[in-house]
Amino acid sequence: MQRRTATLVSLWALAGLAAPAWAEPAWPTKPVRILVGFAGGSSPDISARTLADALGKVLGQPVIVENKPGASGNIAADAVAKATDDHTLGVVINGNLTSAKLLYPQLPYDPAKDFCYLSLLTTAPLVLVAPASLPGGAAFFEAARQGGASWNYGSPGNGTVAHLGLELLAAKVPGMAPLHIPFQGNPQAVTALLGGQIQMALLPPGLAMPQVKSGKLRAIGLAGGRSALVPDVPSLAEAGVRDFNLEVWNALVGPANLSKAAQARLATEVAKIYRDPEVRAKLFHQGWQAVGTSPAGLQRRVQEEMGLMRGLIGQKGIRLE
Repeated sequence: MQRRTATLVSLWALAGLAAPAWAEPAWPTKPVRILVGFAGGSSPDISARTLADALGKVLGQPVIVENKPGASGNIAADAVAKATDDHTLGVVINGNLTSAKLLYPQLPYDPAKDFCYLSLLTTAPLVLVAPASLPGGAAFFEAARQGGASWNYGSPGNGTVAHLGLELLAAKVPGMAPLHIPFQGNPQAVTALLGGQIQMALLPPGLAMPQVKSGKLRAIGLAGGRSALVPDVPSLAEAGVRDFNLEVWNALVGPANLSKAAQARLATEVAKIYRDPEVRAKLFHQGWQAVGTSPAGLQRRVQEEMGLMRGLIGQKGIRLE
């Protein structure tokens, strides 16, 4: 429709006539911003910058990534929800769409009403990691039981999948009760692991595996089955933890008032980008599976995970201010 409209407008211009009032304006007409709620080097930052590089080429306008870390990504998500310039998007994480409203009664945006869903971009299994000085396998969980509340775990913020995932893990391992320490992003959690301030974290492979391969951290297992992204890492089921399946993912959203022309073009172009073998290989090398779904595909993923998170949050009685 957009291409047909542009052709008709061109024909009107050649005829020396003004474009009719019904002609849709071209989009984008200026640089596009992608807001990310975490620091540089974080998982959504990597996804956003990979997308921005490719998207800028096809849109014919610069696509600029802006980091607005804080409140587990909710500051940036709120800014996207309230944007009115038709050129602001966001790369968000699981928690911003699936658990934030369940955890924060005063959340300033409504994930179900204030966004247009554009695409599920990338997914990755979560790797449970610990300092290399700790044992692996089933022995790790025995040490965690003995450590009790003297052990700490880190996450990129309250309400993130890494936070809730470790609460779910603790519920499945009797006697395991580490305390939560939230950070601004996963890179800061890695620093705390290396410094011994925390004893465990659930990390995406791109952040976990360089430290594991260098011998500084130990990979205890994957929150799910084995993965081609990290073929040498066993599943947590192999260490005795059953029915523990979680992924971290990043998605592209816009404000609910984003023009239909922008939504349609973005959905089309993002799907093409994520089918490109070079983009897929680049993301795989960084520890991510490229997905690039339709808006409906993202909607389905959100609904599925909301059910899991609602059950966990209710079971554990988790509430955040």
